[in-house]
Amino acid sequence: MRDALVAAAFRLFLERGYEQTTVDDIVALAGVGRRSFFRYFPSKEDVVFPDHERCLADMTAFLAASEPDAEPVRRVCDGARLVLRMYAENPSFSVQRYRLTKKVPGLRAYELSVVWRYERALAEYLRGRFAGGADGSLRADVIASAVVAAHNNALRSWLRSDGEGDATATVDHALGYVQAAFGAAPAPAHPPAEQPEDVVVVVSRRGAPLWRVVQEIETTLGRS
Repeated sequence: MRDALVAAAFRLFLERGYEQTTVDDIVALAGVGRRSFFRYFPSKEDVVFPDHERCLADMTAFLAASEPDAEPVRRVCDGARLVLRMYAENPSFSVQRYRLTKKVPGLRAYELSVVWRYERALAEYLRGRFAGGADGSLRADVIASAVVAAHNNALRSWLRSDGEGDATATVDHALGYVQAAFGAAPAPAHPPAEQPEDVVVVVSRRGAPLWRVVQEIETTLGRS
């Protein structure tokens, strides 16, 4: 039923336009009543973004299940990749939605509210990880904004290409900038061995002047 309503809605949006399509038109084409529509979607805008609630819930659960020692910046980048996976599951639908959203100001505003909820989920996780540190909340908000900006820049580039190419590689490249700027540097696989310090032993006559002792040291080092 849910998928049938989405399919009917987008068919009408493409044929008539978003503003010219009513909920009554959608349910008539889908062959259901208005009550069925509102059981799945609170408003006509929600039928354009039918999968974001599920994706947001998946991201929140993913972050909540993080191990205590997980590198936090990598973790939020992996959380953002869940959103990409949602778009990449159905490229043609994602491209249609992108084109429709560009044309309808109300949908653009709705989309911004959805993006803000993703950003807030990332920031809340990071605040918990950075709690007690200097500028922990500021750091969390900046990194969350950077993750969303990098992800959306790459995602829109893929959508503008009509869903052609490797979306995962494009987003990975963008998120790599965030990890390089804010993530912890990986520890070397084999830490460099400590170099032994040079020890110089000089035997000098008691009462020898200091300049003579220094001369002996310089002579010894010169021979080593």
